[in-house]
Amino acid sequence: MSEDLILLDPTPERAPVVRARRARPASIDAARFGLLDINKARGNVFLDRIEQLLRSRGHPVNRYAKARFSILAPTELKQKIARECDIVVEALAD
Repeated sequence: MSEDLILLDPTPERAPVVRARRARPASIDAARFGLLDINKARGNVFLDRIEQLLRSRGHPVNRYAKARFSILAPTELKQKIARECDIVVEALAD
């Protein structure tokens, strides 16, 4: 017995926005780092280690977190990160 299977794409984009990538910094010597925990299991373990390594090298580090991994980061959070950081590391882990 075969059934027709219908797959639905939940994204609202009819034509995705294409944005140019930001240029990488020439140096990270004076960079301010942001670590974004998207709230997936063990992502904080990864970020804890990254923070430890960055701080041992003298870099300022700010930590941020999303409420749930399944939602977009609120605009206010993204704006705050953009104001406070030069480089962002986002944790994706399970």
